[in-house]
Amino acid sequence: MFPFGDILPMIIVNMELMLREPIFWIVVVLIGLQYRRMHNVRESIYGMPLKSNWSEVGTALLLGMLGGMLGSILMVFIGVTLTGSGLMYIWPLAILLMLIDARFICFAYAGGILALSRLLFGFPQVNVTQVLALVAVLHMVESILIFFSGHLGAVPAFFRDRTGRVVGGFTLQKFWPIPIAALAFMAGIDVPPGSVDMPEWWPLISPGAEDAENIVYTLIPVVAALGYGDMAIARSPRQKGWISAGYLALYSLVLLLLAVLSDRSWLLGVLAALFSPLGHELVIYIGRKLEIQGEPVHVPHPDGLVVLDVLAESPAWRAGMRSGDLLVAVNGVPVRSRAELEAMLYIGNQSLQVDYINRKGRRCRGELSYSNKQSPLGILPVPEGDEQAAVMDLSTAGPLGRWFSGFWRWLGR
Repeated sequence: MFPFGDILPMIIVNMELMLREPIFWIVVVLIGLQYRRMHNVRESIYGMPLKSNWSEVGTALLLGMLGGMLGSILMVFIGVTLTGSGLMYIWPLAILLMLIDARFICFAYAGGILALSRLLFGFPQVNVTQVLALVAVLHMVESILIFFSGHLGAVPAFFRDRTGRVVGGFTLQKFWPIPIAALAFMAGIDVPPGSVDMPEWWPLISPGAEDAENIVYTLIPVVAALGYGDMAIARSPRQKGWISAGYLALYSLVLLLLAVLSDRSWLLGVLAALFSPLGHELVIYIGRKLEIQGEPVHVPHPDGLVVLDVLAESPAWRAGMRSGDLLVAVNGVPVRSRAELEAMLYIGNQSLQVDYINRKGRRCRGELSYSNKQSPLGILPVPEGDEQAAVMDLSTAGPLGRWFSGFWRWLGR
Protein backbone atom coordinates (compact mmCIF):
# COMPACT_ATOMS: atom_id res chain seq x y z
CA MET A 1 0.00 0.00 0.00
CA PHE A 2 0.99 3.61 -0.50
CA PRO A 3 2.24 5.12 2.81
CA PHE A 4 -0.14 8.09 2.96
CA GLY A 5 0.14 8.23 6.75
CA ASP A 6 3.91 8.80 6.53
CA ILE A 7 3.85 11.15 3.54
CA LEU A 8 1.03 13.46 4.61
CA PRO A 9 2.84 14.97 7.65
CA MET A 10 5.88 15.67 5.44
CA ILE A 11 3.66 17.45 2.91
CA ILE A 12 2.08 19.58 5.66
CA VAL A 13 5.51 20.56 7.04
CA ASN A 14 6.74 21.63 3.60
CA MET A 15 3.59 23.63 2.91
CA GLU A 16 3.98 25.35 6.27
CA LEU A 17 7.56 26.23 5.32
CA MET A 18 6.27 27.76 2.07
CA LEU A 19 3.87 29.94 4.03
CA ARG A 20 6.88 31.50 5.76
CA GLU A 21 8.50 32.52 2.51
CA PRO A 22 8.07 36.12 1.28
CA ILE A 23 7.62 34.89 -2.31
CA PHE A 24 4.37 33.18 -1.34
CA TRP A 25 2.91 36.39 0.07
CA ILE A 26 4.10 38.32 -2.96
CA VAL A 27 1.99 35.91 -5.04
CA VAL A 28 -0.93 36.49 -2.66
CA VAL A 29 -0.57 40.27 -3.08
CA LEU A 30 -0.50 39.92 -6.89
CA ILE A 31 -3.64 37.79 -6.75
CA GLY A 32 -5.24 40.33 -4.43
CA LEU A 33 -4.57 43.00 -7.07
CA GLN A 34 -6.41 40.87 -9.62
CA TYR A 35 -9.44 40.66 -7.34
CA ARG A 36 -9.22 44.42 -6.84
CA ARG A 37 -9.31 44.85 -10.61
CA MET A 38 -12.43 42.67 -10.77
CA HIS A 39 -13.97 44.84 -8.03
CA ASN A 40 -13.29 47.92 -10.15
CA VAL A 41 -15.04 46.25 -13.09
CA ARG A 42 -18.11 45.66 -10.91
CA GLU A 43 -18.09 49.34 -9.93
CA SER A 44 -17.92 50.39 -13.58
CA ILE A 45 -20.85 48.09 -14.42
CA TYR A 46 -23.03 49.50 -11.62
CA GLY A 47 -21.72 53.04 -12.06
CA MET A 48 -21.21 53.56 -8.33
CA PRO A 49 -18.65 52.79 -5.58
CA LEU A 50 -19.11 49.41 -3.94
CA LYS A 51 -17.96 48.03 -0.63
CA SER A 52 -14.68 46.15 -0.91
CA ASN A 53 -15.00 42.41 -0.49
CA TRP A 54 -11.71 41.15 0.93
CA SER A 55 -13.34 37.84 1.75
CA GLU A 56 -12.74 36.85 -1.90
CA VAL A 57 -8.98 37.00 -1.32
CA GLY A 58 -9.32 35.08 1.95
CA THR A 59 -11.45 32.41 0.25
CA ALA A 60 -8.92 32.13 -2.59
CA LEU A 61 -6.11 31.72 -0.05
CA LEU A 62 -7.95 28.99 1.86
CA LEU A 63 -8.96 27.11 -1.30
CA GLY A 64 -5.44 27.52 -2.68
CA MET A 65 -4.00 25.82 0.39
CA LEU A 66 -6.47 22.95 0.03
CA GLY A 67 -5.61 22.73 -3.67
CA GLY A 68 -1.92 22.73 -2.80
CA MET A 69 -2.48 19.83 -0.42
CA LEU A 70 -4.34 17.86 -3.09
CA GLY A 71 -1.76 18.70 -5.77
CA SER A 72 1.09 17.64 -3.49
CA ILE A 73 -0.57 14.29 -2.77
CA LEU A 74 -1.18 13.67 -6.48
CA MET A 75 2.38 14.59 -7.45
CA VAL A 76 3.87 12.32 -4.80
CA PHE A 77 1.50 9.45 -5.62
CA ILE A 78 2.28 9.63 -9.35
CA GLY A 79 5.95 10.43 -8.89
CA VAL A 80 6.02 13.84 -10.62
CA THR A 81 9.27 15.58 -9.74
CA LEU A 82 10.60 19.07 -10.32
CA THR A 83 13.94 17.50 -11.23
CA GLY A 84 13.81 17.37 -15.02
CA SER A 85 10.43 19.07 -15.22
CA GLY A 86 11.93 22.10 -16.95
CA LEU A 87 10.38 24.58 -14.53
CA MET A 88 13.29 26.98 -15.07
CA TYR A 89 12.34 27.04 -18.79
CA ILE A 90 8.57 26.89 -18.42
CA TRP A 91 8.16 30.13 -16.46
CA PRO A 92 10.14 32.42 -18.83
CA LEU A 93 8.50 30.86 -21.90
CA ALA A 94 5.03 31.17 -20.33
CA ILE A 95 5.64 34.87 -19.61
CA LEU A 96 6.83 35.42 -23.20
CA LEU A 97 3.77 33.64 -24.57
CA MET A 98 1.57 35.77 -22.33
CA LEU A 99 2.75 38.84 -24.26
CA ILE A 100 1.14 37.25 -27.34
CA ASP A 101 -2.08 36.20 -25.63
CA ALA A 102 -2.94 36.35 -21.92
CA ARG A 103 -4.31 32.79 -21.84
CA PHE A 104 -0.94 31.44 -23.04
CA ILE A 105 0.55 31.97 -19.57
CA CYS A 106 -0.98 28.58 -18.78
CA PHE A 107 1.70 25.88 -18.50
CA ALA A 108 -0.17 23.75 -21.07
CA TYR A 109 1.35 25.85 -23.86
CA ALA A 110 4.90 26.35 -22.56
CA GLY A 111 5.09 22.75 -21.35
CA GLY A 112 3.92 21.37 -24.68
CA ILE A 113 6.36 23.54 -26.64
CA LEU A 114 9.29 22.51 -24.43
CA ALA A 115 8.40 18.81 -24.68
CA LEU A 116 8.05 19.02 -28.47
CA SER A 117 11.35 20.90 -28.78
CA ARG A 118 13.08 18.24 -26.69
CA LEU A 119 11.71 15.45 -28.90
CA LEU A 120 12.43 17.14 -32.23
CA PHE A 121 15.65 19.04 -31.55
CA GLY A 122 17.04 17.51 -28.36
CA PHE A 123 16.87 20.82 -26.49
CA PRO A 124 16.31 21.74 -23.70
CA GLN A 125 17.37 18.86 -21.48
CA VAL A 126 14.02 18.14 -19.87
CA ASN A 127 12.14 14.98 -19.10
CA VAL A 128 9.15 15.04 -21.45
CA THR A 129 7.10 12.72 -19.25
CA GLN A 130 7.71 14.81 -16.14
CA VAL A 131 6.93 18.12 -17.90
CA LEU A 132 3.59 16.91 -19.25
CA ALA A 133 2.65 15.11 -16.03
CA LEU A 134 3.25 18.35 -14.11
CA VAL A 135 0.90 20.19 -16.48
CA ALA A 136 -1.72 17.44 -16.08
CA VAL A 137 -1.64 17.46 -12.26
CA LEU A 138 -1.90 21.26 -12.05
CA HIS A 139 -4.92 21.21 -14.36
CA MET A 140 -6.54 18.44 -12.34
CA VAL A 141 -6.23 20.58 -9.22
CA GLU A 142 -7.59 23.56 -11.16
CA SER A 143 -10.62 21.57 -12.33
CA ILE A 144 -11.50 20.68 -8.74
CA LEU A 145 -11.14 24.29 -7.58
CA ILE A 146 -13.33 25.44 -10.49
CA PHE A 147 -15.98 22.85 -9.63
CA PHE A 148 -16.35 24.10 -6.07
CA SER A 149 -15.66 27.83 -6.45
CA GLY A 150 -15.43 28.83 -10.13
CA HIS A 151 -18.85 30.52 -9.97
CA LEU A 152 -18.10 32.64 -6.90
CA GLY A 153 -17.69 36.35 -7.49
CA ALA A 154 -19.04 36.21 -11.06
CA VAL A 155 -19.00 39.70 -12.59
CA PRO A 156 -22.05 40.79 -14.64
CA ALA A 157 -21.30 41.85 -18.20
CA PHE A 158 -22.92 42.42 -21.57
CA PHE A 159 -22.09 40.26 -24.60
CA ARG A 160 -23.18 39.85 -28.20
CA ASP A 161 -24.73 36.50 -29.01
CA ARG A 162 -24.57 34.65 -32.32
CA THR A 163 -27.20 36.99 -33.83
CA GLY A 164 -25.38 40.16 -32.76
CA ARG A 165 -27.94 40.94 -30.07
CA VAL A 166 -26.66 42.46 -26.80
CA VAL A 167 -27.47 40.08 -23.92
CA GLY A 168 -26.61 39.79 -20.26
CA GLY A 169 -24.15 37.32 -18.86
CA PHE A 170 -21.26 36.90 -16.44
CA THR A 171 -17.50 36.75 -16.63
CA LEU A 172 -15.96 34.12 -14.39
CA GLN A 173 -12.47 34.85 -13.11
CA LYS A 174 -10.72 33.16 -10.22
CA PHE A 175 -7.13 33.10 -9.00
CA TRP A 176 -5.59 30.87 -6.34
CA PRO A 177 -2.13 30.90 -4.66
CA ILE A 178 -0.95 27.28 -4.42
CA PRO A 179 1.72 26.24 -1.86
CA ILE A 180 3.03 22.84 -2.96
CA ALA A 181 5.30 20.21 -1.48
CA ALA A 182 7.01 18.97 -4.64
CA LEU A 183 9.23 15.96 -5.22
CA ALA A 184 12.88 16.23 -6.19
CA PHE A 185 15.46 13.46 -6.33
CA MET A 186 19.18 12.89 -5.98
CA ALA A 187 21.05 9.94 -7.45
CA GLY A 188 24.01 8.00 -6.11
CA ILE A 189 23.63 8.80 -2.40
CA ASP A 190 22.95 6.69 0.65
CA VAL A 191 19.43 6.52 2.00
CA PRO A 192 19.24 8.80 5.06
CA PRO A 193 17.78 7.51 8.35
CA GLY A 194 14.05 8.08 8.87
CA SER A 195 13.25 7.64 5.18
CA VAL A 196 9.94 6.19 4.04
CA ASP A 197 9.98 2.97 2.01
CA MET A 198 7.82 3.26 -1.10
CA PRO A 199 5.99 0.34 -2.75
CA GLU A 200 7.65 -1.54 -5.61
CA TRP A 201 5.25 -0.17 -8.27
CA TRP A 202 6.15 3.41 -7.38
CA PRO A 203 6.75 5.80 -9.11
CA LEU A 204 4.26 5.59 -11.96
CA ILE A 205 6.47 7.92 -14.02
CA SER A 206 10.13 7.22 -14.63
CA PRO A 207 12.39 9.85 -13.02
CA GLY A 208 14.69 9.74 -16.04
CA ALA A 209 17.82 9.37 -13.90
CA GLU A 210 20.81 7.39 -15.19
CA ASP A 211 21.08 5.53 -11.89
CA ALA A 212 17.38 4.89 -11.42
CA GLU A 213 18.02 2.04 -8.97
CA ASN A 214 19.87 4.23 -6.49
CA ILE A 215 18.03 7.52 -6.09
CA VAL A 216 16.58 9.26 -3.06
CA TYR A 217 13.47 11.43 -3.26
CA THR A 218 12.86 14.45 -1.10
CA LEU A 219 10.12 17.05 -0.74
CA ILE A 220 10.76 20.75 -1.29
CA PRO A 221 8.37 23.70 -0.79
CA VAL A 222 7.43 25.67 -3.92
CA VAL A 223 4.70 28.14 -4.83
CA ALA A 224 2.44 28.17 -7.87
CA ALA A 225 -0.61 30.15 -8.93
CA LEU A 226 -3.66 28.97 -10.85
CA GLY A 227 -6.17 31.12 -12.69
CA TYR A 228 -9.51 30.51 -14.38
CA GLY A 229 -11.32 32.70 -16.89
CA ASP A 230 -14.62 31.96 -18.62
CA MET A 231 -18.02 33.40 -19.42
CA ALA A 232 -21.61 32.34 -18.76
CA ILE A 233 -24.29 33.45 -21.24
CA ALA A 234 -26.48 30.41 -21.92
CA ARG A 235 -26.09 29.02 -18.38
CA SER A 236 -25.81 30.20 -14.82
CA PRO A 237 -22.28 30.78 -13.46
CA ARG A 238 -22.57 27.70 -11.28
CA GLN A 239 -23.66 25.47 -14.18
CA LYS A 240 -20.89 26.84 -16.41
CA GLY A 241 -18.32 26.26 -13.68
CA TRP A 242 -19.35 22.63 -13.37
CA ILE A 243 -19.19 22.10 -17.13
CA SER A 244 -15.78 23.78 -17.40
CA ALA A 245 -14.48 21.70 -14.51
CA GLY A 246 -15.65 18.51 -16.21
CA TYR A 247 -13.96 19.28 -19.53
CA LEU A 248 -10.75 20.36 -17.79
CA ALA A 249 -10.68 17.21 -15.66
CA LEU A 250 -11.11 15.06 -18.78
CA TYR A 251 -8.30 16.99 -20.48
CA SER A 252 -5.96 16.50 -17.53
CA LEU A 253 -6.70 12.76 -17.30
CA VAL A 254 -6.03 12.22 -21.00
CA LEU A 255 -2.84 14.30 -20.82
CA LEU A 256 -1.65 12.35 -17.78
CA LEU A 257 -2.25 9.04 -19.57
CA LEU A 258 -0.36 10.27 -22.63
CA ALA A 259 2.44 11.55 -20.40
CA VAL A 260 2.82 8.14 -18.73
CA LEU A 261 2.92 6.46 -22.16
CA SER A 262 5.21 9.06 -23.74
CA ASP A 263 8.43 7.36 -22.63
CA ARG A 264 7.46 4.17 -24.49
CA SER A 265 7.86 5.59 -27.97
CA TRP A 266 8.90 8.80 -29.71
CA LEU A 267 5.58 8.99 -31.55
CA LEU A 268 3.55 8.80 -28.32
CA GLY A 269 5.78 11.52 -26.90
CA VAL A 270 5.06 13.79 -29.86
CA LEU A 271 1.34 13.06 -29.54
CA ALA A 272 1.39 13.95 -25.83
CA ALA A 273 3.38 17.15 -26.46
CA LEU A 274 0.92 18.27 -29.16
CA PHE A 275 -2.11 17.39 -27.03
CA SER A 276 -0.92 19.62 -24.18
CA PRO A 277 -1.59 22.97 -25.97
CA LEU A 278 -4.06 21.77 -28.61
CA GLY A 279 -6.23 19.90 -26.11
CA HIS A 280 -6.31 22.97 -23.90
CA GLU A 281 -7.35 25.11 -26.86
CA LEU A 282 -10.11 22.60 -27.60
CA VAL A 283 -11.41 22.91 -24.05
CA ILE A 284 -11.53 26.72 -24.42
CA TYR A 285 -13.15 26.48 -27.87
CA ILE A 286 -15.88 24.09 -26.69
CA GLY A 287 -16.59 26.25 -23.64
CA ARG A 288 -17.00 29.42 -25.68
CA LYS A 289 -19.02 27.71 -28.40
CA LEU A 290 -21.47 26.33 -25.85
CA GLU A 291 -22.15 29.86 -24.61
CA ILE A 292 -22.12 31.80 -27.89
CA GLN A 293 -24.21 29.26 -29.79
CA GLY A 294 -26.54 28.50 -26.89
CA GLU A 295 -29.75 30.33 -26.07
CA PRO A 296 -28.96 33.29 -23.77
CA VAL A 297 -30.54 33.18 -20.32
CA HIS A 298 -30.55 36.87 -19.44
CA VAL A 299 -32.59 38.56 -22.17
CA PRO A 300 -35.60 40.96 -22.09
CA HIS A 301 -38.99 39.45 -21.26
CA PRO A 302 -42.36 40.89 -22.39
CA ASP A 303 -43.96 40.36 -18.97
CA GLY A 304 -41.45 42.24 -16.83
CA LEU A 305 -37.91 43.38 -16.15
CA VAL A 306 -35.32 40.59 -16.06
CA VAL A 307 -32.73 41.00 -13.30
CA LEU A 308 -29.17 40.23 -14.37
CA ASP A 309 -27.54 40.79 -10.98
CA VAL A 310 -28.41 41.96 -7.47
CA LEU A 311 -25.94 43.58 -5.09
CA ALA A 312 -25.56 41.69 -1.83
CA GLU A 313 -27.18 43.41 1.16
CA SER A 314 -28.86 46.00 -1.09
CA PRO A 315 -32.59 46.86 -0.67
CA ALA A 316 -33.46 44.54 -3.57
CA TRP A 317 -31.37 41.75 -2.02
CA ARG A 318 -33.11 42.13 1.35
CA ALA A 319 -36.45 42.01 -0.48
CA GLY A 320 -35.48 38.53 -1.68
CA MET A 321 -34.58 39.28 -5.29
CA ARG A 322 -31.76 37.38 -6.97
CA SER A 323 -30.11 37.08 -10.38
CA GLY A 324 -32.51 35.63 -12.96
CA ASP A 325 -35.69 36.87 -11.27
CA LEU A 326 -38.38 38.66 -13.28
CA LEU A 327 -39.63 41.90 -11.72
CA VAL A 328 -43.27 42.29 -12.80
CA ALA A 329 -44.73 45.06 -10.60
CA VAL A 330 -43.93 47.80 -8.09
CA ASN A 331 -46.75 48.83 -5.73
CA GLY A 332 -49.12 46.89 -7.97
CA VAL A 333 -48.11 48.83 -11.12
CA PRO A 334 -46.69 46.63 -13.93
CA VAL A 335 -42.99 47.20 -14.71
CA ARG A 336 -41.60 46.04 -18.05
CA SER A 337 -38.58 48.27 -18.62
CA ARG A 338 -35.83 50.12 -16.80
CA ALA A 339 -37.52 53.46 -17.52
CA GLU A 340 -40.77 52.28 -15.89
CA LEU A 341 -38.86 51.06 -12.85
CA GLU A 342 -37.05 54.39 -12.47
CA ALA A 343 -40.38 56.22 -12.76
CA MET A 344 -41.90 54.11 -9.98
CA LEU A 345 -38.89 54.70 -7.74
CA TYR A 346 -39.11 58.44 -8.38
CA ILE A 347 -42.76 58.78 -7.43
CA GLY A 348 -42.81 56.02 -4.82
CA ASN A 349 -42.45 56.21 -1.06
CA GLN A 350 -39.52 54.96 1.00
CA SER A 351 -41.24 51.58 1.31
CA LEU A 352 -42.21 49.82 -1.89
CA GLN A 353 -43.90 46.52 -2.56
CA VAL A 354 -42.31 44.48 -5.35
CA ASP A 355 -43.79 41.50 -7.15
CA TYR A 356 -41.37 39.20 -8.96
CA ILE A 357 -41.15 35.70 -10.35
CA ASN A 358 -38.12 33.82 -9.12
CA ARG A 359 -35.96 31.42 -11.10
CA LYS A 360 -38.18 28.48 -10.09
CA GLY A 361 -41.24 30.17 -11.59
CA ARG A 362 -42.81 31.03 -8.26
CA ARG A 363 -44.48 34.43 -7.84
CA CYS A 364 -43.10 36.27 -4.81
CA ARG A 365 -43.75 39.56 -3.04
CA GLY A 366 -41.31 41.54 -0.95
CA GLU A 367 -40.99 44.86 0.85
CA LEU A 368 -38.31 47.07 -0.63
CA SER A 369 -37.11 49.91 1.60
CA TYR A 370 -34.48 52.53 0.90
CA SER A 371 -33.58 55.62 2.92
CA ASN A 372 -33.48 58.22 0.15
CA LYS A 373 -33.63 58.64 -3.62
CA GLN A 374 -29.83 58.52 -3.89
CA SER A 375 -29.40 55.14 -2.24
CA PRO A 376 -28.76 52.25 -4.63
CA LEU A 377 -31.63 49.90 -5.34
CA GLY A 378 -29.13 47.14 -6.07
CA ILE A 379 -30.64 45.82 -9.31
CA LEU A 380 -28.81 45.50 -12.61
CA PRO A 381 -31.39 44.75 -15.35
CA VAL A 382 -30.56 42.95 -18.57
CA PRO A 383 -29.73 45.20 -21.55
CA GLU A 384 -32.72 46.36 -23.59
CA GLY A 385 -31.71 46.12 -27.24
CA ASP A 386 -28.46 47.94 -28.04
CA GLU A 387 -28.94 50.58 -25.35
CA GLN A 388 -25.39 51.98 -25.31
CA ALA A 389 -24.24 48.87 -23.47
CA ALA A 390 -20.50 48.40 -23.02
CA VAL A 391 -20.11 44.97 -24.63
CA MET A 392 -17.42 42.75 -23.14
CA ASP A 393 -14.37 42.31 -25.38
CA LEU A 394 -13.66 38.58 -25.57
CA SER A 395 -10.17 39.10 -26.97
CA THR A 396 -7.27 38.17 -24.67
CA ALA A 397 -4.49 39.31 -27.00
CA GLY A 398 -1.38 40.63 -25.28
CA PRO A 399 0.76 43.56 -26.46
CA LEU A 400 2.73 41.45 -28.94
CA GLY A 401 -0.46 39.81 -30.20
CA ARG A 402 -2.09 43.20 -30.76
CA TRP A 403 1.04 44.46 -32.54
CA PHE A 404 1.15 41.44 -34.86
CA SER A 405 -2.57 41.78 -35.56
CA GLY A 406 -2.14 45.45 -36.47
CA PHE A 407 0.89 44.65 -38.59
CA TRP A 408 -0.98 42.02 -40.63
CA ARG A 409 -3.90 44.38 -41.12
CA TRP A 410 -1.46 47.02 -42.38
CA LEU A 411 0.07 44.51 -44.82
CA GLY A 412 -3.38 43.59 -46.08
CA ARG A 413 -4.22 47.15 -47.19
